[in-house]
Amino acid sequence: MLAPKKVKHRKVQKGRIRGVATRAVEVSFGEWGLKSLTAKQISARQIEACRIGLVRSVRKSGKIWIRLFPDKPITKKPAETRMGKGKGAVEGWVAIVKPGQVMFEIEGIPEAEVKKVFKLLTHKLGVKTRIVERH
Repeated sequence: MLAPKKVKHRKVQKGRIRGVATRAVEVSFGEWGLKSLTAKQISARQIEACRIGLVRSVRKSGKIWIRLFPDKPITKKPAETRMGKGKGAVEGWVAIVKPGQVMFEIEGIPEAEVKKVFKLLTHKLGVKTRIVERH
């Protein structure tokens, strides 16, 4: 599972996802990209599930790039715990995805296969997406 090796702050505030992406908005490495149309937190488990799906479908014929990394800690308090007594322990890591961000890129496989693979990833992510081609 993806997680940062070292962070400046162990726990962070929840925050809000506002605005559109300014970075990773174009397909830079591969031929095809999967672009987000909505904002959401994508967990490390979801990214790993997508990575496995990509690797299995592409095999040795193509190449993949994962353009997001879970660098925000998410905390959770234990079940049946009373209110107060501070913030809970870090449960997992998430990546913040804004509308317009390219999350995954592929090259070396035909267009029909790309559409099939990206449709599979969209179901795993739970974010509205669009397939974009490199210009």
